[in-house]
Parts: sequence; structure tokens; C-alpha cells
Amino acid sequence: MNQIVGKSDIIFITLDTLRYDVARDLLAQGRTPNLAAVLPEGGWEERHSPGNFTYAAHHAFFAGFLPTPVTPGIHPRLFALGFEGSTTTTKYTCVLKGSNIIRGFAAKGYYTVCIGGVGFFNKRNPLGNVFPSLFAESHWSPELGVTNPNSTENQVALAQKILTQTPKNQRLFLFINISALHQPNYFYLSDAKTDTLASHAAALEYVDKQLAKLWDAFRQRASTFCILCSDHGTTYGEDGYTGHRLSHPLVWTVPYAEFILKSEN
Repeated sequence: MNQIVGKSDIIFITLDTLRYDVARDLLAQGRTPNLAAVLPEGGWEERHSPGNFTYAAHHAFFAGFLPTPVTPGIHPRLFALGFEGSTTTTKYTCVLKGSNIIRGFAAKGYYTVCIGGVGFFNKRNPLGNVFPSLFAESHWSPELGVTNPNSTENQVALAQKILTQTPKNQRLFLFINISALHQPNYFYLSDAKTDTLASHAAALEYVDKQLAKLWDAFRQRASTFCILCSDHGTTYGEDGYTGHRLSHPLVWTVPYAEFILKSEN
């Protein structure tokens, strides 16, 4: 990461609430072609989230603790903050200054932007301002939120605008919290009245259809290092559970990927 930070743009996308099994299965079925076009060989990596709901998971992410590989062992981190005794900070880790990686990237010359999605990014109250306030520029509106069926399309359009307006010689750290997979998602299935595992999958198909435009926008700007993952999964009646903020394997287990989009310029 020390060879990438400062030279490439960085995009960090959280597909809020996306279950690993749904992401894996739809990829295998050919139902997410725009994700398939960029994911590494082997597809989604199975990992464990550091939190079982959005607020907890993102606090950990922004401190440099991304989802952890499910295999046993000590796994070096991409980014870390100065913290004595961290066994996952190695010579390959980019160590950033400050109390969060967003401020750390800013200190490295990055312009930091947040495109919010779920309620913890809505800027409507002190709690909804905690994450957006970390960034130099932040955005949220109901059109980007969980109740809008066109939320991802609106988020990608905003990202395209930001990418176009930011000078190409200015390194950019862009964070997007994709809200479409979070409940409610029943409206991605015709005639559905309630959220189900099937509507969760349909939401991912909707999200995938919007992503080609985002990949193209980054390729037109600069070489971009991408982190794409879920913050937590959710349950739809399995073992009697519904929702998340609970300790169930379907909640803790998330899809993760990192890759580079090369510039076409």
C-alpha cells in the first residue's frame, strides 16, 4: 500500500447489509456481470466484519480495521493508524497519522469525499453527522437513502459529477455507502410487499446494473485502488432471527474484494 497511497485515487465502497452467500451465489449465477468484470480471480473473498451493524462496523473501518479473512492467523492490514503493539501492522501496511484513516489520507494530500446512504450518514442530527464530518466534503439526501428505489443510480450520478469536477492531478479518496440492499428492499421485486432473501438478491442485481458507469468514470480519471465490501449481513428468519445487530454467522460473514482499476488515459 505504501507504493499505491499518494499515487492512485482510492475508492472505498460499502454495500450496506449485503450477505456473503447472496453475493457469492449471484456472482456464480452470472447475475452481477459488472461486479464480475472487476472482481479478482476467485470472486468474492469470505471475511468477518468487525461489527454487526453499520455504525459499529464503519467506526472500525475508518480506524483501519477492514473485514478480516476467515482463515486462522494474523492478517496484515492495508492501512493502520499509529497504535503501539499492533501485530497486524507490518512493513506492507500504510501507517496513517491521526485518529481515523480519512484524516490520515487528507494528511497525505488526498481530497476526501463521502456519499452517504443509510441513516448513519444522513446529517439530520448529531449522530448522523459523526461519519460525514470526517470528510472534507460530504453528501446525503433522501434520494440517496434506503427508501428511494433509485438510490444507487443517484449515488453513482453524484460520484460521476464529483470525479469530473475534481482536477485529475488532485488525488481523491471517495467513500460511498450503497444503501439499496438495506431494508426496505421489497420494491426491487414486482408485487412484493415485504423484504425477503429474494428481494435482497434483486437489490444486488439493481446495484450491479449501476456500477459500470462508476468504473468507467474512474478509468477516465486515474488509476484507482478499490475496496469493495459489506459492513455486515442480515437475517430473514434463519434460526428465528430477523435483521442484524445480532451475533449470527449470516450477519458476521461478509463479501470483500480489493482491486485496481487502471486508467485509460
